[in-house]
Amino acid sequence: MNETRRALLAALADGPVSGPVLAEQLGVSRAAVWKQVEALREAGFAVESGDDGYRIVDVPAYGAAAIEFGLDAPYRIEYHDEIGNTNHRARELADEGESDVVVVADEQTGSRGRLEREWTAPSGGIWASVLVRPQRPPSEAPMYTLAAAVAIASAAREVGVDAQIKWPNDVLVAGSEETDEATQTERKLAGILTEMEGEADRVSWLVAGCGVNANIDREDLPPGATSLRAEVGDVDRRVFLQRMLETFYDLTAEDADLDAVLGAWREHAATLGRWVRVETPRGTIEGEAVDIRFPGSLVVQTDDGEEVVHAGDCEHLRPS
Repeated sequence: MNETRRALLAALADGPVSGPVLAEQLGVSRAAVWKQVEALREAGFAVESGDDGYRIVDVPAYGAAAIEFGLDAPYRIEYHDEIGNTNHRARELADEGESDVVVVADEQTGSRGRLEREWTAPSGGIWASVLVRPQRPPSEAPMYTLAAAVAIASAAREVGVDAQIKWPNDVLVAGSEETDEATQTERKLAGILTEMEGEADRVSWLVAGCGVNANIDREDLPPGATSLRAEVGDVDRRVFLQRMLETFYDLTAEDADLDAVLGAWREHAATLGRWVRVETPRGTIEGEAVDIRFPGSLVVQTDDGEEVVHAGDCEHLRPS
């Protein structure tokens, strides 16, 4: 989407605006305004023209322009109906010098999660990778994974799904007490894969890849997974993604206090208070997960004392 069309959408977000005012605001002719309005209509926007000017009365379900319309975060959207992997594309854009771009796809054909695990990403999900260039040291990069998890869990709760975060990068939905024992386990709703490149004192670029099982049938998901559709029915993916991106931006903007991410993460945590087993490069740690520390380390109380885990694969065993 070109910059003039993006500016036109921003101008129309708050209500009707006349053609002359739009032309002045955008620095183009009235004919150019009309041309861009027609392009929006062709893209699926319902744009009415009345005595008080142009107004948008309906927005397409998904796509770059639809996601950007009303988005309260400074990201450009690059949308694909199908792509191999949104993280791969975001890394290509990073190599080209881009920043503040979100690569979004309706379907991914080559998804991967942590430890190169396969991740099913069919049509109907929310597959998005946020490319940013934070002015922060690489040691703080794990905070972006926590922030992405908070953003997903918060958006899920807005639509009625009691989502919780499992350290370090999964968003889960707990089984209902009313179901039989076989279905009482936690089910995976979303995952996050964060990648970065940088020097000793500064991140060059960072990509937070988010995969949310949104409008997907349960039978099309792998064992142990769930979707928003399975929990509450179909959701508006455009609005859900907007809320995700807005929360992520609020938590990670350059003037934001990253310490606030920890508090938000604790509010959504499934891991704290649980007995856990964590596989780390140093071996297996088992005990009660009692806290999270900057920049995203898990604190585990073991029989031998407190262990601070910076990276590992966490398994929930039982409530404390």
